[in-house]
Amino acid sequence: MYATAVCPYCVRAEQLLRSKGVADIEKIRIDLDPAQRDHMMQLTGRRTVPQIFIGDYHVGGCDDLYALDRAGKLDPLLRGEPA
Repeated sequence: MYATAVCPYCVRAEQLLRSKGVADIEKIRIDLDPAQRDHMMQLTGRRTVPQIFIGDYHVGGCDDLYALDRAGKLDPLLRGEPA
């Protein structure tokens, strides 16, 4: 998950993932490393955080993550099933 230290959406996304049993969340802090921000933008075409990946699948931001959960598609994705 690409994130910054002061992003409330990053915190919400992390809370949802932890509530789903995800213990190991790799956070890439783009506020500490401008090159990582550039890399994130190349990968996603987006400038905002969080940008969440589950495996190689780009979920998107916090709202996208919650929408995926509401649609019942987050749990299968976390189990490694195809998106």
